[in-house]
Amino acid sequence: MRILVTGGAGFIGTHVADTLRGGGHDVAVLDVLHPAAHVPAAAVPEGALRADVRDAAAVTAGLQGVDVVVHQAAMVGMGIDVADMPEYVSCNDLGTAVLLAGMARAGVRRLVLASSMVVYGEGEYRCEVHGSVQPAPRRTEDLDAGRFEPPCPSCGTALTSGEVDEDAPVRPRSVYAATKAAQEHLAAAWAEACDGSVTALRYHNVYGPGMPRDTPYSGVAAIFRSALAAGRPPRVFEDGGQRRDFVHVSDVAAANLLAVDSSARAGFHAYNIASGVSITVGAMARALAAAMDGPEPVVTGEYRAGDVRHVVASAARARRDLGFVAGVDPVEGMRTFATAPLRG
Repeated sequence: MRILVTGGAGFIGTHVADTLRGGGHDVAVLDVLHPAAHVPAAAVPEGALRADVRDAAAVTAGLQGVDVVVHQAAMVGMGIDVADMPEYVSCNDLGTAVLLAGMARAGVRRLVLASSMVVYGEGEYRCEVHGSVQPAPRRTEDLDAGRFEPPCPSCGTALTSGEVDEDAPVRPRSVYAATKAAQEHLAAAWAEACDGSVTALRYHNVYGPGMPRDTPYSGVAAIFRSALAAGRPPRVFEDGGQRRDFVHVSDVAAANLLAVDSSARAGFHAYNIASGVSITVGAMARALAAAMDGPEPVVTGEYRAGDVRHVVASAARARRDLGFVAGVDPVEGMRTFATAPLRG
């Protein structure tokens, strides 16, 4: 099949495009080389179209002869502050709307969407008294006092975190998260209107070779690695106990190939793409420091507005429907990531 990969020159997009080619597909790449993800001197990959998904004419040209669109193009990360909001919404949501409108005109009816675990907000929690609960947004006064664990919203007692699945409500708690949720809603509306097929892959914390270096838009693994490479200890926010699922970019690329090769089903279908292994941010920082023979992490107690405490995934649905099973254990993955090349 001929596949258009938007954002195919970025960190994840490059791996996805290469994996699709390795799977026997004819791959076209469209990428604007946004400065949040690319150094100013970044070159356009051979055969790629340097264009913006917000440019309807460029999208129309890129869709010629295409069977499936794999939509990776997006601004990612927490950004700097709310001043980033217009650019996030423009790149992620307007760009997705222009792309979907172009697909409707071109008769392209299959979309694989790069979504994110951030759409959930907080993960799954249980109270011994009230069962499954969704904690309220964390209060500034609690965070300032070092109280990072969200309490039960009904009785205030401690909660136990668990695995979040795709049936959990979408409750974004940052600008980036809101734009990713909006991408999903736009794609679902497009599928309904056009009898289309959407496979939304909700990536958990992706890391691996080719990550951007230490920028406000980098993932935490790259930020820690850049600090260690400069001889500085990684600065771990909160108390380091926040739990995440770190999934290697090679597994993310494999999930995209499985999604492309699977039978198209009408409508919108979401899948967690995760390693299936829970690890704290503090433990990840220590593992990376040990692998790089660097200084021990420093736990700062700082926090970022919009951050959530625990998001750990169930990948059972992706295993059942797509045949996806992560192949890289996070501990081994972090060891190899310690010496992997970064971009920028």
